[in-house]
Amino acid sequence: MRLHMLAFAATLALAACATQQDDAAATPAADAPVASAPAPASTATAPPTMESCNADAAKDAVGKQATDELIEQARVAAGAAIARALRPDMMITMEYRGDRLNLRTDTDGKVVGVSCG
Repeated sequence: MRLHMLAFAATLALAACATQQDDAAATPAADAPVASAPAPASTATAPPTMESCNADAAKDAVGKQATDELIEQARVAAGAAIARALRPDMMITMEYRGDRLNLRTDTDGKVVGVSCG
């Protein structure tokens, strides 16, 4: 019996929390301002596509020391927005970015491969 009373009390408490929509609030008043026309579309350019990296164009970096200058040259050649050098023992993020050039290096810092992502 107590369980039934508790369930009934909880139902009443939840029902008291519910709101009713007032009919007057649901219909706009005759003197209410009319919404203006939507704003014109933005003239801003669309963001660049995420597929703007061409790793084949940066293959010249393979076999060379991964200096800041080489990384930038490879990035420009690949048409990538960003580039990073990845050592074998380095922790990296695994999200795919089609506009990013990855230069994989050996433990001596020499580029052993290039890829996008």
